[in-house]
Amino acid sequence: MPDVGGHAPAAGGLAKAALRYVAATTASAVQVYVSNPRGWALTEGDPKQDDGFLKGCAEHGVTAYVHAALLVNLGSPTEATVERSVATLSHALRRAHAIGARGVVFHAGSAVDAEHAERAFATVRRVLLPLLDRAAAQGWPPLLVEPSAGGGRSLASRVEHLAEYLAAVDHHPLLGVCFDTCHAWAAGHDLATPGGMTATLDALVAAAGADRLKLIHANDSKDACGSLRDRHESLGKGLIGAAPFAELLAHPAARGVPLIVETPSGDDHADHAADIALLRAAAPTS
Repeated sequence: MPDVGGHAPAAGGLAKAALRYVAATTASAVQVYVSNPRGWALTEGDPKQDDGFLKGCAEHGVTAYVHAALLVNLGSPTEATVERSVATLSHALRRAHAIGARGVVFHAGSAVDAEHAERAFATVRRVLLPLLDRAAAQGWPPLLVEPSAGGGRSLASRVEHLAEYLAAVDHHPLLGVCFDTCHAWAAGHDLATPGGMTATLDALVAAAGADRLKLIHANDSKDACGSLRDRHESLGKGLIGAAPFAELLAHPAARGVPLIVETPSGDDHADHAADIALLRAAAPTS
């Protein structure tokens, strides 16, 4: 059974909030933000909270991940955005190392406009390769690129696009993949049809390699397949449905890969607890 959990709150103190979430949901994996998810402000962590989080995760056998700020776009035509994106990822990697996280998720980004589309991957190569080399030298965790829901000249939305993204950085060993089921569905992968999840994961492996998938965001969707809309729903309550998640867990590429739910949930986290229980029940028994 892979580690299963969700995106945990950090407001009020990383250790205090996230470990309370772990207790409420029985999560064995958590994902957290270490900076404002919708802004560029970067703050240093509280050493006591960092230490408490690190020790608490170790004590409870919890695997941790960091999600970088949502503004990150390494393919932007605006140099200031690229520079801020690199600074944000550097900060997230350093903070992830401090709290024992196993990876930093970031969105694949967008070329934004047609004029920049042909140069976007050159920008990604120019800034991402040195950052990956620095992470390797510092002993930081890997970066995990997450394909988007599509639209807006995305650099990677369908899983096939990962081939070009990885090629841009010479298949650097410290760049892994985070697969989001809602994003894949929105980008046009029909996960709800029997065999659809299997075919999508087969395509991911063909594009990225058998060992690149490091994290799965397990989310249902409020919108139709191919909608390009990223609106998450509780598992089994959206248009993907519950059955494809059993198919996901049965796929060889997903074996042992931690799963994080990013579905709607109230302050008591009961909805996340239900989604986590659904995934555990869907896992193969042998």
